[in-house]
Amino acid sequence: MKKFLLWLIHVVLNLITKVEMSGYENLPAGGGFAIAVNHLGFLDVPMAYYALNDWNLFIPVAEKWERNPVYKFLGKHLNFVFVDRFNPDLKAMRNMMKRMSEGQTLVIAPEGTRARDEKMARGKPGVSYLASRMGWKIVPVAIIGTEDRFLKNNILRFRRTPVRLVAGKAFTLPPFPKENRDEILQEYTDEIMCQIGIMLPERNRGYYADHPRLKELLAGQK
Repeated sequence: MKKFLLWLIHVVLNLITKVEMSGYENLPAGGGFAIAVNHLGFLDVPMAYYALNDWNLFIPVAEKWERNPVYKFLGKHLNFVFVDRFNPDLKAMRNMMKRMSEGQTLVIAPEGTRARDEKMARGKPGVSYLASRMGWKIVPVAIIGTEDRFLKNNILRFRRTPVRLVAGKAFTLPPFPKENRDEILQEYTDEIMCQIGIMLPERNRGYYADHPRLKELLAGQK
């Protein structure tokens, strides 16, 4: 069933999108790392399976979708981990740590939900908590062009939507903080988001558009 679903994802996305990928040589060999992405539209989840067809990956998904029979079915075969976004979910965290220890690849949007205004929101510290505690490598990936309105308009006009996936260089966060954890973990999260943000068009940077760290990273590219 998984092979069929992956085949179907490729067929559908090839029909409605034209995908350009770059920087994927930055992905560490062997799995066991995290890919952090921005979240513009509902295409972003299937796009992960399209771009990482040969990888053993899993994706955290909001717990509300577990009540949807279609998502529950897909989750069983495509390795969804349903996560409570509003409360500490120790069961989900243990599940993710176990999968990572087995060499699976985590694909996660730190924002927690798609950007309905098409701009980055401030990231939540879940991934930075796990990555700093476990020493995981993080690969920032910018998704460009998956805004729902673009897709809808192009489908109505029988056009394929151009989508760009840009992977940055892998990095690790400093060790898990012993003091001021909430503040420092948010700083770690903002670092992840800024690493994604420098690869996005200015129109999509949202909360991070004027962030000092993003400006510092942009200046370092010149």
